[in-house]
Amino acid sequence: MAGAATSLHWHGDTASRYESRSATREAPWVKGLILGLSLSFFAVFLLLPLFAVFVEALRKGLETYWAALVEPDALAAIRLTLITAAIALPLNLVFGVAAAWAIAKFEFRGKELLTTLIDLPFSVSPVIAGLIYVLIFGAQGWFGPWLAGHDIQIVFAVPGIVLATVFVTFPFVARELIPLMQAQGREEEEAAVVLGANGWQTFWYVTLPNIKWGLLYGVILCNARAMGEFGAVSVVSGHIRGQTNTMPLHVEILYNEYNFAAAFAVASVLALLALVTLVIKSWVEWKAGQAQAATEA
Repeated sequence: MAGAATSLHWHGDTASRYESRSATREAPWVKGLILGLSLSFFAVFLLLPLFAVFVEALRKGLETYWAALVEPDALAAIRLTLITAAIALPLNLVFGVAAAWAIAKFEFRGKELLTTLIDLPFSVSPVIAGLIYVLIFGAQGWFGPWLAGHDIQIVFAVPGIVLATVFVTFPFVARELIPLMQAQGREEEEAAVVLGANGWQTFWYVTLPNIKWGLLYGVILCNARAMGEFGAVSVVSGHIRGQTNTMPLHVEILYNEYNFAAAFAVASVLALLALVTLVIKSWVEWKAGQAQAATEA
C-alpha cells in the first residue's frame, strides 16, 4: 500500500509538473509571432517617431538647427521649462515623502480620502486643471480682484505655470513610495524610536535609506512629466512668446507658423531630455535590483 501510494504520489507530481510546463510552453511560431508583434509595435509607434524628430530637426543642416535653439524665444522657453521643473520637483518631493510616510506608517481619520486625493490628477484632464486655476486666480476669478488690487499676477504668468505643473505631477513621488513603505512595515522605525531616536533621526537613518531608490525613481518620473506637460500649462500660460511659453508650447507655436525646422529642433531637445531620463531610470532600476538581490542574499 505504501509503495502504491508513493507511486501514485510520484505520478501525480510528474503529471502536475508536466501540466505546469505544458501550460507555460508555447510553440516556437507563437513565441515568434508575439515577439514580432511587440517589436513591430515598438518600432512603429516609438522608435520611428523619435527617429523622425531628429531627421526633421537636422534636415536643413546643423547651422539651421543651432540657430533655432539659440533664438531668444527658444532660449526663454528652455529656461522657463527648466525653472518650472526645478520649482515643482522639490515641492512634490516634500509632499510625496510626507504623504507616503503618513499613509504607510500611521493610522488616522481621513486616510482613505487622502489616498484618493493623491490620485486626483490622474483622473482629471490637465486642461480642466488649468481651467480651475483660471477660475480661481484669473481676472474674473474668485481671487482675481484681490490679486489685481495688490498687483499680483498668477494666471498668464510664471506662478500659474508652476501651480499647474505641480498639480499634474504631485502623485508620482507619493505613488512610488506608498506601496514600498507599506511593504517595509513599521518595525524598523519603531525599533529606532525605542532605542531613543527622534523623528528626524528615524527618517534620516532608517526610513530614507530604505526608500532611496523608489524615491529617486519617483523624482525621475515627476521631472519627466514636468518638462513635457502641455495641457494645463497651455491654459494658464497665455502663450506669451519669450515670457510664458515652455518648450512644448513653443514647439506648437513654431509648428502652427509652418516653421517646421525650428519646431523639430526644439522638439529634439525635449526628446533628448526624455532619453536622458530613460537612461537614468534604467540605471536606477538596475541599482535597485542589485540592492534587492544583496538584501535577499
